[in-house]
Amino acid sequence: MPETNGTHTAYNRRSSMITEGDVRAPNRSMLRAVGLTDEDFTKPLIGVASTWSEITPCNVHINRLAEKVREGVRTSGGVPQIFGTITVSDGISMGTEGMKFSLPSREVIADSIELVANAQRFDGVVAIGGCDKNMPGCLMALARLNIPSLFVYGGTILPGTCHGHDVDIVSVFEAVGQYSAGKINREQLREVEASAIPGAGSCGGMYTANTMSSAIEALGMSLPGGSSMPAVTARKAQDCYDAGQAVVRLIEQDITPRRILTKKAFENAITLVMALGGSTNAVLHLIAIARQLDVPLTIDDFNRVGQRVPHLADLKPGGKFVMVDLDRAGGTQAVLKLLLKANLLHGDVLTVTGKTLAENLESAPDLAEGQRVVMPIDKPLHGSGPLVVLKGNLAPEGAVCKIAGLSTTSYRGPARVFDSEEATFEAIMNHKINHGDVVVVRYEGPKGGPGMREMLAVTSALIGQGYGETVGLITDGRFSGGTHGMVVGHIAPEAQVGGPIAIIQDGDMITIDAERNLLSIDLSDEQIKRRLAQWQPPAPRYNRGVMAKYVKLVTSASDGAITD
Repeated sequence: MPETNGTHTAYNRRSSMITEGDVRAPNRSMLRAVGLTDEDFTKPLIGVASTWSEITPCNVHINRLAEKVREGVRTSGGVPQIFGTITVSDGISMGTEGMKFSLPSREVIADSIELVANAQRFDGVVAIGGCDKNMPGCLMALARLNIPSLFVYGGTILPGTCHGHDVDIVSVFEAVGQYSAGKINREQLREVEASAIPGAGSCGGMYTANTMSSAIEALGMSLPGGSSMPAVTARKAQDCYDAGQAVVRLIEQDITPRRILTKKAFENAITLVMALGGSTNAVLHLIAIARQLDVPLTIDDFNRVGQRVPHLADLKPGGKFVMVDLDRAGGTQAVLKLLLKANLLHGDVLTVTGKTLAENLESAPDLAEGQRVVMPIDKPLHGSGPLVVLKGNLAPEGAVCKIAGLSTTSYRGPARVFDSEEATFEAIMNHKINHGDVVVVRYEGPKGGPGMREMLAVTSALIGQGYGETVGLITDGRFSGGTHGMVVGHIAPEAQVGGPIAIIQDGDMITIDAERNLLSIDLSDEQIKRRLAQWQPPAPRYNRGVMAKYVKLVTSASDGAITD
């Protein structure tokens, strides 16, 4: 039996502030109007944070999932209240001014969940996310709140089919490049466009959404197996129902995020991301989540962990398969079990089941016999993790590249400098980039963009035109999880604050070397200093509204690009 304090139980300590006592009659009156009863006022009040929206297939189904969470909460003795927060669609805003608002949406999601959960005095929270920024935004909020809570992934999309081949959103971006190069005609481009997105769910490769769902499961903040389930399935509905029940158990056991999200848990998340060949955005987002808890996670931890973790999963964008294929092969649970057996995970960390990761994995499936998605530990795709942090005189605070699927991990060439994504894309589409160039896209960082746009339109156009490994690209912006090729992002300090990327000139020789963790320009320290002395920052692009506030608050990419 729970302990009591006056007329409320220990399970509704927070919500009793608005439901208990004669002076709270007005509060209860409002709650009665939305369906609560006298009996409900003695139960834990659970917020269900829904990122439902009709603007993107990643989130269009999440209202139905939120209702399943609500059912689970009710059957376990809690009182659920669904509330909304925002989403933006990376795939729809990509390549436009709208993409600048994507990363700031992560901060708004985190802030809004924190605001509602604290204002309404929820005793626990279940957050449901789909598109890329939903997931880290939800986790940042849960970490700040530090009340019993967990995350549910909306699920991955099924692949589309075009002429017997699987296609997805990245196929469309690359088809644009193929069309511009005359490799396909307009009708073929339209066929890919019309076939790639068959319904609800997040983009299907090991792009940012699936990377972060996997990382969150490895962190211990979602139920086992939930990160690789397809969106529109009975299994995903059951996952949501189970999450509603699980949050009530977390309240009963007083298990909060700070007990789960330890340095060891973050190392587990990095390990799984490396093994799966996940998105470069994992670096940014995991650091951002850790900052909410003062966990000492830095950009250098990714190299430290990655050096001992093999790249195992042959997943897009660098490989052949998508998340549905991984799910059929045993899912993230099977991969975690494989990694634990290889002593690459901390099995003693606590999870939202109330058990340790090792205890959860005792009942996990093994990888399916004959599957081709995940390589054996002793025959990896690459002996170390494919996410590599580079430093050097162009990135004193660090930069991030992804070497998955590349035949070479070093590159050297003359700079072709552009001060925006739009100018870069125009040059590519007009065939003004040459084999051997290093394309430099600057003033796209957290403050300079602002918003650190992803360069999927740019990188996919290069791939589509056949420049995948014959042109390098570096930027203080970001990349989509769907990006592949010889590309380096998150360069810090960024151009807007006087990082060395600001003084690169056309023709300067740039070296990218993932084996030596190096990103450099052939200039002496004195030459760099002299150029910086003559440099002036461009005027801010926004002077009002959310983006103006964002520019004033946002930190460096190497520190997670957070605003609190």
